[in-house]
Amino acid sequence: MTRREILLVILGLMAAMFLSSLSQTVVGTAMRTIADDLHGLSLQAWVTTAFLIVSTVMTPIYGKLSDLFGRRPLFLIAIVLFLVGSVASSFAQDMIQLAGFRALQGLGAGGLMSLPLTIMGDILAPRERAKYQGYFLAVFGVSSLLGPLVGGLFAGADTLLGIEGWRWVFLFNVPIGIAALFMVFRFLHLPVLHRRVRVDWWGASALILAVVPLLLVAEQGRTWGWGSAGAIACYVTGVVGVVLFLIVESRMGDDALIPLTLFRSHTFSMATIIGVLVGFGMFAGMMVLPLVLQIVHGMNPTQSGLATLPMIAGLMISSIASGQIIARTGRYRMFPILGTALMAVGYLVLALQQYDSPLWMLLVGQLIMGLGLGQLMQTLTIASQNSVQPKDMGVATAGATFFRQLGGTLGVAVVFSVLFSRVVDTMAAAFQRTDLVTAMQQALQDPSVQSDPANQRIIQLLQDPSRLGDAFEQDSSFLNGADPRLTAPFLDGFATATSTVFFVGMAVVLVAFVLSLFFRTPPLRQRSAMEEALAERAELDQLAAGQTSTGAIALPVVAAPEHDEADAPHAGAGPAAPARREE
Repeated sequence: MTRREILLVILGLMAAMFLSSLSQTVVGTAMRTIADDLHGLSLQAWVTTAFLIVSTVMTPIYGKLSDLFGRRPLFLIAIVLFLVGSVASSFAQDMIQLAGFRALQGLGAGGLMSLPLTIMGDILAPRERAKYQGYFLAVFGVSSLLGPLVGGLFAGADTLLGIEGWRWVFLFNVPIGIAALFMVFRFLHLPVLHRRVRVDWWGASALILAVVPLLLVAEQGRTWGWGSAGAIACYVTGVVGVVLFLIVESRMGDDALIPLTLFRSHTFSMATIIGVLVGFGMFAGMMVLPLVLQIVHGMNPTQSGLATLPMIAGLMISSIASGQIIARTGRYRMFPILGTALMAVGYLVLALQQYDSPLWMLLVGQLIMGLGLGQLMQTLTIASQNSVQPKDMGVATAGATFFRQLGGTLGVAVVFSVLFSRVVDTMAAAFQRTDLVTAMQQALQDPSVQSDPANQRIIQLLQDPSRLGDAFEQDSSFLNGADPRLTAPFLDGFATATSTVFFVGMAVVLVAFVLSLFFRTPPLRQRSAMEEALAERAELDQLAAGQTSTGAIALPVVAAPEHDEADAPHAGAGPAAPARREE
C-alpha cells in the first residue's frame, strides 16, 4: 500500500469509528422525543440495552473472525450491517421494533469499535501507529461533543424534508457510512494468510451465555431490584456461562475465541485489568457529569453537551501529544502512570464540589480527567497489540476493547446504584441544614412564591416529607424555574450524592494507578503486524524448501524473555531493538 492509500484507509477507518461512537450519544439525547412519539417511554431503556449487549458481545467475535478470514471482508460486513440497522431504525413504528433494529445496528457496531484499531496494527508499525491512534481518539472526542448537539437539533425539529425530525438521528449515519464503505472497499487490500482453522462456535455461544445476562442485569438491575428473581436468574446464568466459556477456551487452545494463552503475557494481562478499571472510571464519570450539569447547574441537554468540552479538549490534546511522543521516542511506560494519576486528581476535584461551587471548578476537574484519559486508551491498546503474535492481533485488540466495555458497563451500573441509594440519605441531611431550612421557610412565607406555578410541585413535595428521598427517581423538572431558596436543599442533597460517586470513581482509578506502577512495557516492534506475518511465512517457506533439498532439521527458536522498555537502547542511540515475540 502506498502512503496515499494508507491515509485514505485511515480516513475511512476514522469515519467508521465516528459512526459507532456518534450513534450512542445522538440517540441518547433524542431518546425522550423518540419514546414520546412512539408511545413507549417505559420501554426506552431496552433500546439502549439491545444495542449495548449485541455490540459488546460481537466485539471479540469480530476480532477472532478477522484473524481467521481477513480484516477487509469482516469490516465491510460490519459497516453494511450498521447502515442497514440505521435505515431500519428510521422506519420503526414502535419501541419494540426500534429495539430490534438497534440490536441489528449493534451487530455492525461491534466490528466498528475494534476492527479499525486492528487494521491500524496491520498496516503501521507501533511507533507510527501511536501517532495516528491519537487522532482516532480525537475523533471519539469530537463525536462525543457533536452527539448531543446533533441529537438535540434533530429531536427538536418537527419535520425535515418531509420526514419526522428524530428519524434523521438514524438517517444521518448513511452518507458517512457510505463514504467509509467506499474508501475501505477501494483502498484497503491486505493479504490473507490462509491456514487450517476451527471456528470456535461453542466458545462464542458460551460467551453469549455469560455476557448477555450479566449486561442485562447491570442495565436493568436498579429497575428490577438487585435481589429480585430476575436478577438472581441472570447472576446464575452468567456464572454458568463464564465457567463453560473457560472450559471451552482451554480445550480449543490457539483456535479459541479469546485464547487463554494470551493471559500468560504479563503485559497483556496487566493491560486488560487496567483497561477494565479505566473503563469503569471513564464511563462512570461521563454518565454522571451530564446529570450534575443539568440538575445542579440548571443546563439543558445542549448546554451540558457544550459544557463537557474541557474533558473532550483534554482528551484530544493528551492523546495526540502522547502519540507524537511515542512515535518519536518509542517509550510509553510513563503514560499509564501519569494518566491514571491525572484521572484520580480530576475525580478528586469533582468530588469536592458542592451545589453552590462555581462552574469553573467542574470544568477544571473535567479538563484534568480528559488529560489523563487521553494518555491511557491508546497506550493500553498498543501495549496489548505489542505483546501478542501477529496472528492474534485481531483478538488481542478486540479483547482490549471488549473488557474496557465490560468495565464501563459495570461502572455505570455501580455508580447509578450508589447515586440513587445515597441520595435518600443526603437529601435527608440537606433538610437538616439550618441555613437552608431557614431560607426555605422565609421563601414559603412570601405570597409571590406561593402563587408562582413554578414552585407548586416543590410545595407539594414539602407537604409529604417521606417523598423527598425519592424526588429524583422519575424526573428533575420540578426544579426548573423554581425559587432558588426552595431548590437549594434538593440541589445540595443531589450534589453531595454525586460527590460520593466521584469518590468511588477515584478509588477505582487509584487501584489502576497502583497496578500501572508494576506495568511492564516491552520495546515496541519495528515492523507492522502484516510485515511480520509475511516475513514469518517467508521464513517457513524457505525452511521447508531447505529441509526438502538437504534433509536438515531446523531447531526450534527459544523466545527471548520479556524485558522492560527501560532495558532497551534509546531511540536513535543505537541499533533498533529486535522484534520480540512471546510464545
